[in-house]
Amino acid sequence: MAAVKPMRQRVEEYINKLQEEIVVAFEKLDPNAPLFKRDSWIRAQGGSGKSCVFAVPHDDGATVAHNQPRSVLEKAGVNISVVHGTLPPPAIKQMRADHTSMPLPDRPEGLPFFAAGISLVVHPRNPHAPTVHANYRYFEITEPKKADQPDEEESEVLAWWFGGGSDLTPSYLYEEDAVHFHSTIKAACDKHGPQLYPTFKKWCDEYFYIPHRGECRGVGGLFFDDLNSGDHARLPNPDVKRPKTPDEIFAFIQELGNAFIPSYLPILKIRAPMPHTPHQRRWQLLRRGRYVEFNLVYDRGTKFGLMTPGARIESILMSLPETARWEYMTELGEEGTEEGKVIAVLKEPRTWV
Repeated sequence: MAAVKPMRQRVEEYINKLQEEIVVAFEKLDPNAPLFKRDSWIRAQGGSGKSCVFAVPHDDGATVAHNQPRSVLEKAGVNISVVHGTLPPPAIKQMRADHTSMPLPDRPEGLPFFAAGISLVVHPRNPHAPTVHANYRYFEITEPKKADQPDEEESEVLAWWFGGGSDLTPSYLYEEDAVHFHSTIKAACDKHGPQLYPTFKKWCDEYFYIPHRGECRGVGGLFFDDLNSGDHARLPNPDVKRPKTPDEIFAFIQELGNAFIPSYLPILKIRAPMPHTPHQRRWQLLRRGRYVEFNLVYDRGTKFGLMTPGARIESILMSLPETARWEYMTELGEEGTEEGKVIAVLKEPRTWV
């Protein structure tokens, strides 16, 4: 019988496959646009990755010629990373606040880690088309190797977990889009347990929240972390079916990763061709400003990435839109307007399915 591949290898193979499928799907959707730039890189401290980034030449505001149609996307990135090394004490402290499965003592020299994941953000050009974000990741903490231990020998895994999620951030509210997005990811969750979608949807609404604005970043989706074989504070009922073994949790992650394209591309196909006005573009840029505020001030992934030695800043900040706007005391978003409709949902998260 063939030996079972280590989880590290299985996750790495899957995220490479998923990255290519997603990028190709976007390229087929808009065949006249530039291809994604595929950029492979090596991390000096250990590991590697591949960034697939969509960007068009800078638009200085000049009118685009009739034979040069605007692309569907304005900026997008589908990145994977497979990195390892030593996690420094500040990063350990940051993680232990959010990971109950990491009951490890402080060590001045840090702890060996392995992390693999895929992260994507898509900012469409049309204000009617929502931004989307997704990421799925695997993390291991291992026992430091002894001086006489062979390099090829596997280190003991002290802690491991999967995490991830996806969410939708519209500038204008189309309820059918939110219903489609949530229905698709709920169907993926329900195959692995009835408590997963409602639990992780609530967690998403709580996580992607901008306290200083009193509103969520978008209309939600899923957010989860710390999934492993142990108990989970967010899933307290042991009698309800949920994935627990490494194989079961990895199968759940693959289900969600495979659901990304059907959850989002049908929405983009409908909204991308819609006509829009300068007023709507202005509102889109204001909403992107809120997106930036969350990612730079509150997002755990951004904070962790910036504290990790050898961090690739271009990849960490890939999620930020190409353009955003902040206005002093803007009048947009008042109750009774189309802009106000989305604000109302962001302040009071809805159950979509």
